Amino acid sequence: MEPKKAIVSETEAPKTEAPKVVKKKHADVPVNIYRPKTPYEGTVIENYSLLKEGAIGRVNHITFDLKDSDPFLNYVEGQSIGIMPAGEDANGKPHKLRLYSIASTRHGDDFNGNTVSLCVRQLQYEKDGETINGVCSTYLCDIKPGDKVKITGPVGKEMLLPEEEDANIVMLATGTGIAPMRAYLRRMFEPTEKEKNKWNFKGKAWLFMGAPKSANLLYEEDLQRYLSDYPDNFKYTKAISREQQNTKGGRMYIQDRVLESANELFNMIEDEKTHIYLCGLKGMEPGIDEAMTKAAEEKGLNWSELRPQLKKAGRWHVETY
Repeated sequence: MEPKKAIVSETEAPKTEAPKVVKKKHADVPVNIYRPKTPYEGTVIENYSLLKEGAIGRVNHITFDLKDSDPFLNYVEGQSIGIMPAGEDANGKPHKLRLYSIASTRHGDDFNGNTVSLCVRQLQYEKDGETINGVCSTYLCDIKPGDKVKITGPVGKEMLLPEEEDANIVMLATGTGIAPMRAYLRRMFEPTEKEKNKWNFKGKAWLFMGAPKSANLLYEEDLQRYLSDYPDNFKYTKAISREQQNTKGGRMYIQDRVLESANELFNMIEDEKTHIYLCGLKGMEPGIDEAMTKAAEEKGLNWSELRPQLKKAGRWHVETY
């Protein structure tokens, strides 16, 4: 998915040589093993809340069994699957398919290689004084272990990890945008994953995570464990909008954290081994672009020129919704 155009300041910074690298092609990845006309019916294994007491909204971790799929529904980190909610719309037609970023590695949460997990926030909004619930997200948050769910995919090559063990991975996520980041981090830092993958991550992973409240932070226990076990390889920066303030006294958002870390962040971006991943609500893109523009200027770089080069080199990965 293409990000929006960058916001450029009126006074452009001096132009310096931007990092360039030839885009590397990934090995073949599975795509569309199951399509809407012939979905796979997966069984729900578990469905539980990811939120702490006092959190806003509803966010669940949902796992499906894939072992009976034939052909087998395999996938890699950074891909998505489609969910076809049961029932019909007001016109008597089947509900439309929705895509969700996969939150598990190819080996699944149990490392046996036959499950897939999602991180789903129930969509709710007000219309004419009435609370409207999102069709597919509510369906997923309400399903029970043992239920059958129609699944399509996998799809997507935009968010794949590089194959190099010494790559640097910068992750910018809000809310359930952490789904693919969770898969990346498990692949990098879970001992069983590392053993199965024969892939020993040696670079630096930096997660910028945005949430409204501390109780809305997702997979926090795992992230704290990675920080403890791999302090030289993992950095974790939070922006908790309703609990923290930025330098201007306003709410702390992920773009504020990007600006605070401008120098260190762009030192990494100037390294051709660094990849940046952005995932979450589409509304986060303009703020990130503005922050990147300002942060680049401090390094004498022009973000409106640099970002397309990073994109062309396969180092700028965006999935927003």
